[in-house]
Amino acid sequence: MSLHLSPSHLRRYRDVIALFVKYGHGDLMKDAPIVDDPLPSAQPPPTPAEASALAADLEKLGPTFVKLGQLISTRADLIPPAYLEALARLQDQVEPFPFDQVAAIVEVEIGARISKAFQEFSSTPVAAASLGQVHRAILRSGQPVVVKIQRPGIRETVAEDLAALAEVAEVLDAYTEAGRRFEFSKIVDELRKSLLRELDYRLEAANLRLMRQSLVQFPQIIVPEPIDDYTTGRVLTMEEVSGKKVTKLSPLARLEVDGPGLAEELFHAYLHQILVVGTFHADPHPGNVFLTDDHRIALLDLGMVAKLGPAMQEELLKLLLAIANGQSDRAAEIAARIATPRDSFDEPQFRRRIADLVAQQQNSTVATMQIGRMVLEVTAISADTGLQVPPELTMLGKTLLNLDLIGRTLHPEFDPNESIRRNGTMILNERTKKSFTPGNLFAALLEAKDLVERLPSRLNQLLELVATNQLRVRVDTIDPDFLMTGLQKIANRIALGLVMAALIIGAALLIRVPTNFRLFGYPGLAILCFLAAAAGGVALIVQILRSDRHVKK
Repeated sequence: MSLHLSPSHLRRYRDVIALFVKYGHGDLMKDAPIVDDPLPSAQPPPTPAEASALAADLEKLGPTFVKLGQLISTRADLIPPAYLEALARLQDQVEPFPFDQVAAIVEVEIGARISKAFQEFSSTPVAAASLGQVHRAILRSGQPVVVKIQRPGIRETVAEDLAALAEVAEVLDAYTEAGRRFEFSKIVDELRKSLLRELDYRLEAANLRLMRQSLVQFPQIIVPEPIDDYTTGRVLTMEEVSGKKVTKLSPLARLEVDGPGLAEELFHAYLHQILVVGTFHADPHPGNVFLTDDHRIALLDLGMVAKLGPAMQEELLKLLLAIANGQSDRAAEIAARIATPRDSFDEPQFRRRIADLVAQQQNSTVATMQIGRMVLEVTAISADTGLQVPPELTMLGKTLLNLDLIGRTLHPEFDPNESIRRNGTMILNERTKKSFTPGNLFAALLEAKDLVERLPSRLNQLLELVATNQLRVRVDTIDPDFLMTGLQKIANRIALGLVMAALIIGAALLIRVPTNFRLFGYPGLAILCFLAAAAGGVALIVQILRSDRHVKK
């Protein structure tokens, strides 16, 4: 296979190879024609420092590789546990681009000059990332807003990075055992879909509206409202939220807020998103969670959301409750049910390691207890023992891992396990209420209406068949011809055995009858009966042995 790389993304191709050589396990590169001296296959497990170094290198390479790291952090079967936590907290920080480019993009996108559309527009960005940067502004109505502007040329850069990654993934899939096992091309396809969604700010605006609606019952949690008239694919305008990052709070500032209450409500709100709504903010790292000036929690940057189906929500709720209650067998059973077993699945080892993990969690203190880390370790154990873990499980672990950090920042004694146990009943009630929505009830009524309409005719047909003795019940069972043949063989063997028994008994009676016809010095008729019985017995034994050997084959 030959690579067709243009000079514009050859550098990115080399960057990808450098990452594999630096961090990849030797067997990942086995037989691959893209490096001359791969790493040895036997390496010790990566240290936290090595995992952090990988995260730092990905951040330096830009948005595509940051998103790649975030994506592969959902594959516990692909990377060691040390990397899972480091990649789960990936963030990107880059230098801002000039204000004249900001103004040009905004004016083209909204179709008006900045001076006409806004009363004020700050030339200094509030924050800058690799996909875009944020500026404060004031609308003509006087409403303070923030405007997120997509970085110029970022779509072209992402396209080049994806092309290079696709080429490398194609080579790995074709020439390495790891590629055939993990299908890197599919990972790149998922990365492409994720980045395309994040590059369309209209989708992020829709996520903001959805989150505002789903969290309306949590007064201490706020989500900024998007301004639709000033939002396009490359510009997102939303109401301004004044505050600071939760992790930037000073010890004195923490005394002024209700830390325990905020931590509890934040955790409950995320459990509500994950286990009831089915759509949740999948990137709640500390940079995206603010403490507002009025001491509430604000969730920002909703470019990355995850969706869960009802069946997966049910299983995740059961898994969280099992872990929180220290039920190791229950947790192992649920994790195995969620995942897909491979041929190499070692169930005894899986259950033993899950039991050890839950036991360690039960013996840990509140200060060291982390439900997110527990879920990630469950996924790592599952993958290590031969289970293919769904990305939703690892994404849940990543989200809870970040929430653990934020919760302990707000309240050092916050216990996420106790929060799950405390909110479990409420979540079950919320799920039950959700199932009784007008739409679900209307669908049930339609099915009941269909049943009632068809019941008289079907009941009449059934009674007619019974009355005319035409009712037939069909039972699918084994092949009747095969069954009859087997029964005939059994009957023949029984009959032959009875005949041989009769011959033996007859011979025993005849041997006492004097006669001139003798064989071997005994009455001849009795000896003939014995010989016939012996021949029949030998024939029966041979036939049985041949039949049994045929069945085994």
